[in-house]
Amino acid sequence: MEIAAVILGILAGFVLGGATGILLARRKQVAQQSQVEKEANQRAQRILEQARVEAETVQKNSELKAQGILLEAQKEIEETNRKTKNELARQEARLDKRENALDSRAATLDKKEQDLNQRDAEIIKRLQQTTEQERDIERLHQDAERKLERLAGLTQEQAKSEIVERVTEQARLDAAKTVRQIEEEALSEAERRAKKVLSVAVQRYAGEYVTEHCVSVVNLPNDDMKGRIIGREGRNIRAIEAATGIDLIVDDTPEAVIISGFDPVRREIARLSLERLISDGRIHPSRIEEVVEKTTKEVDKAIREAGEQAAFELGLTNIHPEILRLVGRLKFRTSYGQNQLAHSIEVGFLTGLMAAELGLSVKIARRAGLLHDVGKAMDHDLEGSHAINGAAWLKKYGEKEIVVNAVAAHHDEAKHTSVFSHLVQAADALSGARPGARREVLESYIKRLEDLEKISKSFRGVSECYALQAGREIRVLVENDRVSDDEALILSKDIAHKIEEELVYPGQIKVTVIRETRAVEYAR
Repeated sequence: MEIAAVILGILAGFVLGGATGILLARRKQVAQQSQVEKEANQRAQRILEQARVEAETVQKNSELKAQGILLEAQKEIEETNRKTKNELARQEARLDKRENALDSRAATLDKKEQDLNQRDAEIIKRLQQTTEQERDIERLHQDAERKLERLAGLTQEQAKSEIVERVTEQARLDAAKTVRQIEEEALSEAERRAKKVLSVAVQRYAGEYVTEHCVSVVNLPNDDMKGRIIGREGRNIRAIEAATGIDLIVDDTPEAVIISGFDPVRREIARLSLERLISDGRIHPSRIEEVVEKTTKEVDKAIREAGEQAAFELGLTNIHPEILRLVGRLKFRTSYGQNQLAHSIEVGFLTGLMAAELGLSVKIARRAGLLHDVGKAMDHDLEGSHAINGAAWLKKYGEKEIVVNAVAAHHDEAKHTSVFSHLVQAADALSGARPGARREVLESYIKRLEDLEKISKSFRGVSECYALQAGREIRVLVENDRVSDDEALILSKDIAHKIEEELVYPGQIKVTVIRETRAVEYAR
């Protein structure tokens, strides 16, 4: 028990000591907090005082800036007002000046208006006087016309018609004299212009009317051959068409088969191949291909030989083989029934003859004449005319520029740069216009001649007329007492103009008016 009491005493001492320590620590802490709060309050007071001082400073600065801005604004407003007042003063001065000018103009206009009114009154008065005078003149004119009609025995309309006719006739005579004088002056030019005049004149003769024949007929020994040509289920005819590129027409035509195609060379290959197959009797696809291939080689060889022969006939050398091949293809082309290769050779000779007469190179002329239609031998799927295509082909294979131009310009589709192009143009027209060169239906030919003579006889003063040179020329004989020399010139132009309007013809037609004076006397 004593031990417990001692222990309790010790514990009680510890408790009291701890409580006292705690109380002292607490008091110390409270004292420290009071000191901190006091210092914080002091700092807060200092901050507030400093903020108040800074706020007063800022307020004073703001007030000073605001006063400065206000003063600047007042100055700007005063300057603007001053400028505005000055501008208003200037505008007011201008307006016063304009008002004075308008007042002056108004006064002037008033004065002019008074003058115009006075002039209008005078004009109205003069117009009335003029109207009365016109009425008097009209009455006098009518009286004069009636007197003239009585004296002349003609009405007014008849007199007008006669005057118009006389004036027209006189004008035609004056025009004829002028035209004749101009032509005489042109004909009196020196020889240096003769070649150019000739070449320009003959070029107007040219004309192209190309019609390709596209059908050939192969005769058969009998109608049974048609079935063999067609073959089982049409295999033979399909093989022929595929190998040759043409159409084979087997119809009801007795003992004949029609070959149709635009390309005359292919058509000729097909014709020869079909004839050989018929004569051989073996007609089947493999044999057809064999025969067509062999025939193609033979036709190509014939084409080359034809081109070389044409060049040989004209005495031409150094022509590219491709050009000669194209020339040879003309053998299978026609125009109005005229073979194109024969036509080209003929044009070559004609061009050479004209060049010789003019003192030009015959070789170049013949070369241009032979090659002028090579474009017709090209495939039909090429765009452009035969003249332009042919010239491009010749240029590609190294032909001379003068020959290329002659080919390109022989139908006026390119600019003429030499006299050779005009000569080729003239020779081309002459070859086509030669009687018998091209086929023409006899009835239409005779009808054209009759129409030519009928048109010529429809003019006043014509006594006789004759169509010559297959309708290429019409000669008109006129009465010398009714048609003068000057009127003859006008008459030829009128006839030519009427022919151009009413007839359709290839090339050109020459109109020659002949007027002569015959003196007849008898010796007794």
